[in-house]
Amino acid sequence: MPDPINPARVDFVTLRLFCAVAQSGSITKGAEACHLALSAASRRLSDFEAATGSKLLERSSQGIALTPAGHVAMQHAMRLFQGFEQFSNEINDYSSGVRGHVRLWANMSALTEFLPTTLATFLAQHPDIRVEVEEQLSGDIVRALVDGLADVGVFAENTPAYGLDVQTFQTDELVVLCAKQHPLARSRVKQTDFKSCLAHEFVGLNRSSSLLELTSRAAEQAGIPMRLRVQVRSFDAMCHMIAANLGIGVVPLAACKAQVAALDLKVVRLKDAWATRRLLMATKTSAVLSPAAQLLAEHLLRQAGP
Repeated sequence: MPDPINPARVDFVTLRLFCAVAQSGSITKGAEACHLALSAASRRLSDFEAATGSKLLERSSQGIALTPAGHVAMQHAMRLFQGFEQFSNEINDYSSGVRGHVRLWANMSALTEFLPTTLATFLAQHPDIRVEVEEQLSGDIVRALVDGLADVGVFAENTPAYGLDVQTFQTDELVVLCAKQHPLARSRVKQTDFKSCLAHEFVGLNRSSSLLELTSRAAEQAGIPMRLRVQVRSFDAMCHMIAANLGIGVVPLAACKAQVAALDLKVVRLKDAWATRRLLMATKTSAVLSPAAQLLAEHLLRQAGP
C-alpha cells in the first residue's frame, strides 16, 4: 500500500496553481493567474505530482489535460479552497471588529418556546455575530459546556450542573394532554394531580430527556409505575401520538399550543408543584467567554422571565 501524501509537501499556492492550470489548460496561463514565473510553476507542478505519487496532468502540443487521478485531485483541491475561504471569512469577522461566532446548545422546550424570538432580537442588534444553535438533551448540554463544546447552554432545572454558573432563564408550565375521546377528557376535569394520571398509559419523549426523567421520578415517588406505551423524539410527534389516542402525555403548554389547537387536544393542568418548571441558562465556571458569547449571555438574561 503506497504511503499517504505528506502534507508538508503540499501548500495552497501549489493547489491554487494546479486548479488554475487545469481550468485554463495551460501552464503559462495558470502561472500568470497565480503571479508565478513559468519555471517556478513547472517545478511546483512536478513536485505536486511527485508528492501524490500519480500523474495528474497530460502535457501535449494542444495544452494540458487532467488525467483520471488529476480529476480526483482537482475535486479535493476545490473542496480545500472552499474550506479555506470559509475559514478566512470567519477569521476576518473577528479582525474587523465586533464579529464573532457563538455555540448555543438548548433543550427542546427552550428552542420551541422562548429562543426564536429572543435570538431574533439579538441578531437584529448584532448582525455580524453568528449563532450556531444545537438542540440537545439537558444532560448532554451540561457535558458540552463543561467540555468546551458549547459556549452558552439553556436546559431544564434538576439537571446536575457541577462546574457551571447557572441562572434562571424562563419558566414553563407542564400540562397533561389527551385526545378528546380519552377517558381523562371525558371526565371533564380541568385540573388533576400527576398521581391520578398514572392510571393511564403514556406517550413520552425518548430516554434521557429531562422531561422523561422528571415524570419518571414523580411516578416513583407516588409508588406507581409509569406505563410508557410510545416514546418519540419531539413534542410534535408526542402530540400526534396523543391525538391518535395512544396515551396521555406531559408537555410544556407554550411549546405545544399550536398542536393543541390543530389536533383538538384536551389540556388538563397539573396541581403538582414541579409542573411549574424553570429553564436555566449556564456557562462554564471560570471560562473566559468571547465578546460575542458574553453579549449573547447578557441578552438572554435581559430577556429572562419573572
